[in-house]
Amino acid sequence: MVVEGRSGAGKTTLAAALGRDLGAPVLRMDDLYPGWDGLAAASARLARDVLPGWRRGRPVRARRWDWALGRWSVDVADDVVVPACPLLVVEGVGAGVLDAAAAPDVLVWVEAPDDVRRRRALVRDGDAYAPHWDRWAAQEAEHLAACDPRSRADVVVRTA
Repeated sequence: MVVEGRSGAGKTTLAAALGRDLGAPVLRMDDLYPGWDGLAAASARLARDVLPGWRRGRPVRARRWDWALGRWSVDVADDVVVPACPLLVVEGVGAGVLDAAAAPDVLVWVEAPDDVRRRRALVRDGDAYAPHWDRWAAQEAEHLAACDPRSRADVVVRTA
């Protein structure tokens, strides 16, 4: 199951609730993005390195991005570990990739008005996100134009 939408739409909150209610782990794309310019790279990594192994019933380990240091974590204890399990919730922009091997069984699109999204994101991440908002939004727009996850969504959730 994928929970996708633009930054600040409410994906993380919804994915956490779904994971809790369904007894499923939640994989956050924030852990896979290689920095502020890494949306496309994280989508490709998810499709190539994470989901195929998980779909074959194997646990998957992936390096986690260290946002404070601006590099991949060097401590394997910080790795993202996706257990072998029947259901996985993947949350984040770029999670609804088109690759046939990684296409979600269920795609949930979460949306909110732009001003609400921006306010939420800046309250959540504060000064760490503010200087990157426009460049991240440009990557989101590029991803949406290329993949159009909203049009493929099984469910659309409006959070404001």
